[in-house]
Amino acid sequence: MASTSTQMSPTRQSQRIRVAAIVAMCVAVFCLSAVPANAHQTVVKPTIVLVHGAFADSSGWRDVAASLTAEGYPVQTFDNPLRGPANDSAQLEKQLATISGPIVLVGHSYGGAVITNTHDPDVVANVYIAAFAPARGEFVQGLLNPLIYPGSRLLPPALELKVVEGDPTGLGGYNVDGYIAEPYFHETFVQDVDDATAADMFAHQKSAALVANLEPSGDPSWAKVPSWYLVSQQDRVIPPALQRFMASRAAAGHTTEVDASHASLVSRPGEVTTTILAAATATQG
Repeated sequence: MASTSTQMSPTRQSQRIRVAAIVAMCVAVFCLSAVPANAHQTVVKPTIVLVHGAFADSSGWRDVAASLTAEGYPVQTFDNPLRGPANDSAQLEKQLATISGPIVLVGHSYGGAVITNTHDPDVVANVYIAAFAPARGEFVQGLLNPLIYPGSRLLPPALELKVVEGDPTGLGGYNVDGYIAEPYFHETFVQDVDDATAADMFAHQKSAALVANLEPSGDPSWAKVPSWYLVSQQDRVIPPALQRFMASRAAAGHTTEVDASHASLVSRPGEVTTTILAAATATQG
C-alpha cells in the first residue's frame, strides 16, 4: 500500500502563525485590563500640620512629630502668633497654601480655635487634642464658664498679665497678654511630667493676647471637615466635661480619652500620635 503524507502548505502555516499571535495578544490585553484600577495607584499620605496653643510653642510637639515622621508622614509645625482666631487662622492659611496635596490639621488647646477658623480646601481632617472647638459666635472665655464647667485653674494668681510692646495687632502697637506664672505652671498645665520637663516647657512658654480669649469664632470648619478629638481626663485648664461637650458636636463618633494632663502631647505622645494616625489613615484615598 502506498503511504500518504500530509504536509501543510507554506501559506496555511503562515496563516496559523498569524492567528496564534493574534490570540496571544488578545489574552495579554485581557489580563492587563483585569488588573484592578487601584493596583497602580499610589496612596498619598497627607501632610500633618501641628498647631500649638497658648502658654506653649511648637517644641511641645517634638515627640509626636518624630513618631509621625517615622510613620512616613510629612510633618510641619505652625508658629501660632496667639493674637486671636481671625488673625492666627489667616496666618495658618498662608502656610497651608504652600503645601501641595491633602492636609491634616492638629490643634492643641487654643490651637483648636485656630484650626476651627481655618478653611482650606486641601484640609481633609481636623484633630483636636484637649482643644477648643467653638461653634459660630462662641469664644474661649465664654466656653470656660465656671458655673457650667467648673475645674479650670487658669485663674489668678496662676494667670498673670503683662503689657506687650511692638504688637501690630494691638492698639497703638501695645497689647495685654496672659501667661501662667512659674510657681503654678507645673501643677496647672502639665502635672503629669517630671520637674525638668515642666521647667523646659515653662522656658518655651508664649503668652497669649487676652483679646484672643474674647474674640467670637466664625463658621466652624468642623461642620464640613471630618474631625477627631482626644479628651484629657485630668485636664486642669479645659475641664474634661467641656471637652466632651465640644467633642460631641465636632467629632461625634471619633472621640477617645486619655488619662493625662492638659499637655497630653508632651506627657502621652503615643496616644496623641495614635489619634492623629487614625484621622490620617481614615481620610487617605
